[in-house]
Amino acid sequence: MPKAGSAPNSFAVPGGEIYLGDNLPVLRELAPGSVDLIYVDPPFNTGIEQKRTRIRAQRSATGSRNGFGGARYDVEHLPSPTYADSFDDYIEFLRPRLVEAHRLLKPTGSLFLHLDAREVHYAKVMLDGIFGRDCFRNEIVWAYDYGGKPRDRWPQKHDNILWYSRQPKGYTFHYDAIDRVPYMAPELVGPEKAARGKIPTDVWWITIVPTNSREKTGYPTQKPLKLLERIVRVHSSPGDLVLDFFAGSGTTGQAARNLGRRFLLVDASRQAVDLMRKRLAAAHPAADAHASSGR
Repeated sequence: MPKAGSAPNSFAVPGGEIYLGDNLPVLRELAPGSVDLIYVDPPFNTGIEQKRTRIRAQRSATGSRNGFGGARYDVEHLPSPTYADSFDDYIEFLRPRLVEAHRLLKPTGSLFLHLDAREVHYAKVMLDGIFGRDCFRNEIVWAYDYGGKPRDRWPQKHDNILWYSRQPKGYTFHYDAIDRVPYMAPELVGPEKAARGKIPTDVWWITIVPTNSREKTGYPTQKPLKLLERIVRVHSSPGDLVLDFFAGSGTTGQAARNLGRRFLLVDASRQAVDLMRKRLAAAHPAADAHASSGR
C-alpha cells in the first residue's frame, strides 16, 4: 500500500489504513498509478449542516420519557459525527481532488463519484475535462424510497453515481461477479431465468441503511454496504487497493475488506475517523487472508 509520508495522522486497521486530515495533501503524497479503484461520496452542497440525533434509552421509574406500556425511560444523547455541507464554489472545491484521483488511478482503474441532482451535471462536465468524454462509462442511479416526502414536488429519492474509467478500454469490469436481482415480471421469462435472476441495469434499487439495522453507525449520510460491495466486487480484483477520500463512516473500507481488497480511507473529521477505527478494528480473517494471498 502506498504511504502518505508527511500526511496527517494515520491509523492502521486490519486490511487497510485510515488518514485523518484534509484529503488534498494526502492525495498529493501518494504515488501515481498506485490505486485500482476510487469511490468518493463527498458533501452534496445541501447548504445545511449534516447531523443525526443519536440517543440511548434506559428504563427507569423516574425517567423523563414515556415508552410502551406506560414504562418510563432515561434518555442520554450520544455524540454523532457532523459536517458542514455548504460551499461558495463547490466544483472548484472538488476539482483539484478529482485531478489527483485521475493521477492516482492505474490504467485499469475506475472512479465512482457519488452525488445527487444538485451538482451532478456540473461535476460531469468537469470530469469530462479531466478524464475525457471517451472515459465516461455510466451514470448509475441509486434509487430508494424512505424518508420524508414533500407535497409541492415529486419526492427526490435517488442519488447519482458517475463512473469514469482511467482509459477508454481495458478497465476492470468483472461481469460474472455482478450480483443478480429478481425479475419484476418473472412469469414472462420462465422458471429457469426467474430462478437465476437478472443483471441489474444502471438503476439500482437498494434500500438505505435501516434505523434498526446492525449496520447502522450513526453517521448522518451512511451508505449501505450492499451498494459499495457491488462496486468493489465488479470494478476491482482481490488484493487490489481501493481508495475513498471522503470516507465518512468507512463503508468503502468495510466492503473492500469483506471482499479481500486493501483499502485507504481519508476523512477530515476526527469523529468520523474514530467511528471508522472502531468499525474496522475487528479482524476479518477470511477476507484478510484472501487479500494477503493476492488471489
